[in-house]
Amino acid sequence: MIDASPISGELPDSLKPPPRLKLSLFWRTFIFLALLILFSSLAWLQMFKTQEYEPRILRNAQQIATVVNLTKTALIHTDAIARVSLLKTLADEEDVRIQIREPQDAVDSFANSGMEGQLVQEMIKRLGPGTTIASRVNDEEGLWIGFDIERDSYWLQMDAARLKPLGGSAWLIWLSVTSILSLLGAAVMAGLINRPLKRLSYAASQVREGHFNTSTLDESAATSEIREVNIGFNRMAERLAKIEAERALMLAGISHDLRTPLARLRLETELSVADPQARELMAADIEQLDEIIDKFLDYARPDATDLGPVLLSGVISRCIAPWRHNQRFEIAVDVSEDLHVQAEAVELGRVMSNLLENARRYGQSPSDGITRVEIVARVHDGWVLLRVRDQGPGVSEDTLKNLTQPFYRGDTARTSATGSGLGLAIVERSVQRMGGTFSVFNNSAGGLMALMKFRQAAAE
Repeated sequence: MIDASPISGELPDSLKPPPRLKLSLFWRTFIFLALLILFSSLAWLQMFKTQEYEPRILRNAQQIATVVNLTKTALIHTDAIARVSLLKTLADEEDVRIQIREPQDAVDSFANSGMEGQLVQEMIKRLGPGTTIASRVNDEEGLWIGFDIERDSYWLQMDAARLKPLGGSAWLIWLSVTSILSLLGAAVMAGLINRPLKRLSYAASQVREGHFNTSTLDESAATSEIREVNIGFNRMAERLAKIEAERALMLAGISHDLRTPLARLRLETELSVADPQARELMAADIEQLDEIIDKFLDYARPDATDLGPVLLSGVISRCIAPWRHNQRFEIAVDVSEDLHVQAEAVELGRVMSNLLENARRYGQSPSDGITRVEIVARVHDGWVLLRVRDQGPGVSEDTLKNLTQPFYRGDTARTSATGSGLGLAIVERSVQRMGGTFSVFNNSAGGLMALMKFRQAAAE
């Protein structure tokens, strides 16, 4: 198994803060707008209830009480013949029926809580303490008001909707429709706000990966602020693309211009220098300059896009072949023969070669000076974890965090060997171009460890 102890410096789960809920900008905006609509609706309902609804219902109760009082007065002051005509007129024109109240009537009392209870109390106060308010009499629904005229008892029946809050469930339907339309409007508004930012985020990721030509934003956006941001971003991407092209061209030109005099200098050295040792040293210096030029070109290489299944063991075998017979360089490989990764064969070979060269230069064992390297690959959750570890002295913590910076070499490297300081920087850039991750740290058992993650691929 790959040793994960160097990266176990994280806090234990018991000491970690609880994970925060991560929402996209769209959902944050939508939730805030929905909450705003909700609280605004509740405030509006409360205001309507206190300023309009409750006074209106109380007026209805007062009007009903007035109708009952007028009916009682009319019944008291009319004779039997006129009373029949009065009752018929009330039933036909006012939808009010009067009938005799019997002791055996089955009565369901009107609600005596909340707003309805307040209305009942208001009517009893105006009609007198002997008044009865019912919602059902003898299984017949309505607004039933019982009152007495001398020794007779009567029921006055009218439509219960006159006293029902907000006329039933119609207001709930309208409130639901309004809420749904408001939420749809909030979703549209959140989408309009989020869409240009999402496009900007995608374009920024393309620029980060070096794809300058695919990061163009709409410069004719309707919103002036978004349009200005898009124009500025496009000009920045164009400028970066131009700088990148000029840099690659400049490095290629420098490489070409330097290699010609170097080749000429090597030939002249071999022909003109008589001392074999001096000639060998001069040739080694020229060869090192040529290698440094290669490093510059590798670091400036444009992004690789043609990724596919690569047999990991085959790439590693080709990279370690030059060192197989070197007695001071021991390499142990533990990689499955059929393991494939999503990569580019030449780029992956460049990564392994740089890591092996870095181990050869700086990874000698302090005890016997022999470089021992372990190459191990394991599969975990669709990823291939590739570990390259030497048994050298390692580096200090301050040096460790800068090892992948271009042109940086630690104190050990400065005293023991020469180079451009680009090896691990090239490795990191190459691994990232292939969609993987790269990290380097001191191993708890000694030595420096490079850990890479690549997507596992199926064999073609």
